[in-house]
Amino acid sequence: MNTNEVAQKLVELCRKGQYTEAQAELYSPDIVSIEPAGSPMERAEGMEAIKAKAQQWENMVEEVHSNEISEPVVAENFFSFAMKSVVTFKGMRKQTIEEICVYEVKDGKVVKEQFFFTPAPM
Repeated sequence: MNTNEVAQKLVELCRKGQYTEAQAELYSPDIVSIEPAGSPMERAEGMEAIKAKAQQWENMVEEVHSNEISEPVVAENFFSFAMKSVVTFKGMRKQTIEEICVYEVKDGKVVKEQFFFTPAPM
């Protein structure tokens, strides 16, 4: 797959809430994930770390009320999209998280993801 095809497929799967499937199909085994300082998991490397990060997220979230994902913007080996989620974390009030998600693609697989948002106080 080229970068545009990877971007379209990732957006499609994420809009359906199929994050695990997206990672299994589209991510490199050597994936690097970066989140802002102060996030529960600022850096994860490799698929096992990505799976642990996903499990950590699931353990923190009580309910996802909505999730909106923009169309991707593609340039060479990179793409990005905006994501807006309304979630309730366990023991907390409902809140809105808005972020920019940036991805790097090599040999048809996502090799790096980086998320830009203001971490919520936990």
